[in-house]
Amino acid sequence: MKLNTQAVNFEIAERLEKHIEKKTKRYEKLLPESAEMEIRLTVVKPETNLNKETTIRVLGLGSELFAQKVCDTFEEGIDDCLEAVEKQLEKRKDK
Repeated sequence: MKLNTQAVNFEIAERLEKHIEKKTKRYEKLLPESAEMEIRLTVVKPETNLNKETTIRVLGLGSELFAQKVCDTFEEGIDDCLEAVEKQLEKRKDK
């Protein structure tokens, strides 16, 4: 699985990069090697709460899996989006 991470309006801290690597590691087993996971992290309005938007797209499965969340922290957004992607993967396998 190929992982692409993009930060919009901020620099990704090393701690956040490690969190992303840790959380996406298990998806290397669930997704084929040709799959591509794109994570986009955006600071929407810096002066407000709930201003961290996380978007995850998984390509290369024949159809696209997509999840988008707005949270207080990127870690929370990543966890929520990955959970949503996992549910989509389970539904896909059931079909």
